[in-house]
Amino acid sequence: MPDRRTIWPRSLRWRLTLAVGALIILAFGGTLLAVYRETDSRLRAKIDRDLQTAVSAFASAVAPSGSATDSIAVARNAARYVRTQPFSASSRLLYAVVDHHVYTNEPDVFGLAPGDNDDTPQRRRQETTLSRELKQAPPGLATRIAPDVGALRVLVVPVESITVGEIARIAVGEPLSPVDDALDGILGGFAIGGAITLALALLLGFGLASWFARPLRRMAQIAARVDAGDLSPRIDAHGPVNETRILADAFDHMLDRLEEAFARQQAFASDASHELRTPLTAIRGQLEVLARHPHPDQDEVRRVQRLVAAEVDRMTRLTEDLLLLAHTEETRLVHREPIDLEPLLADLLASAQPTADRRFAADLHADGILNADRDRVTQALRNLLRNATEHTQRGGRIELGASPAGAGRVRIWVDDDGPGIAPAERERVFDRFHRSDSGRARTAGGTGLGLAIVQTIVNAHGGRAWAADSPLGGARVVIELPGFRPRPAEL
Repeated sequence: MPDRRTIWPRSLRWRLTLAVGALIILAFGGTLLAVYRETDSRLRAKIDRDLQTAVSAFASAVAPSGSATDSIAVARNAARYVRTQPFSASSRLLYAVVDHHVYTNEPDVFGLAPGDNDDTPQRRRQETTLSRELKQAPPGLATRIAPDVGALRVLVVPVESITVGEIARIAVGEPLSPVDDALDGILGGFAIGGAITLALALLLGFGLASWFARPLRRMAQIAARVDAGDLSPRIDAHGPVNETRILADAFDHMLDRLEEAFARQQAFASDASHELRTPLTAIRGQLEVLARHPHPDQDEVRRVQRLVAAEVDRMTRLTEDLLLLAHTEETRLVHREPIDLEPLLADLLASAQPTADRRFAADLHADGILNADRDRVTQALRNLLRNATEHTQRGGRIELGASPAGAGRVRIWVDDDGPGIAPAERERVFDRFHRSDSGRARTAGGTGLGLAIVQTIVNAHGGRAWAADSPLGGARVVIELPGFRPRPAEL
């Protein structure tokens, strides 16, 4: 048995063309079947109605008064009527059976015509069978098969006398060859028209399939180039905004994001390697200094120990931050729960005060419930407080504030009186490992990922973060989060 994959074409153009051809064939087949059956039904119904009219006329001629008086009169009237209606392949068969005698306009059917002995034995058998069926036919409609005529639709009605009941039967038969001819004409017309339509549809379908497949082939070519490492090509589709245009634009947008992601990945890898190399270099340098002294004193050992421990702590924080940022695309980063916001902010500020020689203050006007991840929000705000601490002098002022922002959102900010952030740097301070100007250069021990982590957490909550000027004269970093419900005011 041949493999179906070798029979069914792989080309999308041919598949669409064959699909169009199959749909055309199914449509034509269904239409032909419906038209064929409807035409056959209508023509047969018309013949039955014509037979009813013809048999009524025959009955009126046989029994003019509406009922027969005797069989002799019926036989005489029937013989006279059938002589005026000669039979042909396109005319009606008339016959009456009176006292086992047949009066008809087609004697050959009943073997009454001279010269029947010249017929073949098979024909005589067929005529004998038909004659017997017609003579014995019960009242009603029936279809018989007549030699040389084909199908014959016959309607039989009784002729009754008032006194003795049924004394004769009359019948009218009409050939069904016109119906067969009409149906054959329909089949021939549909065959010719269907063949022409199918050929035109296949040509048009192949053209349309080629036109629709052109952007897909271009996408495949560009995808092959991207797979080879070239992220620069784009489709740049033009024309009406249809499904193909939408797919092409989405493909270009995906490549833009992919190229940007690769660039960020390279920059991130470069910065991360540099950040890890710096403490490792410092550790090795201190160990080499210590190794030059065969018998170092305890003060020197403790000094090297403190420096190595500080660098190890720095690498530990850097590794933890990198792991957090590596999980930014995972849905488990945020687990929301109701948080009583102002107590959380007050606790954060209280826990930060013992860690630095700074003047901390609060400006909280957000009494309500925030639906957010408590641990992640706490981590983001601690990073903001730590960032402000690193960029202020001993005794500097740091203020934590919060207020509703409307539409179910809340703004939380951290102000400091440090050197501030230049307007050109305010968007870039949230980039990973970004170096700001010398006024806010990262002090020893920082990883350069604090604000990047803040933005990651805020984005995961569906919020936003930005930097601005502070009323204290330094920098203000603001985060805005959704899911806030202010507490109703007490009456």
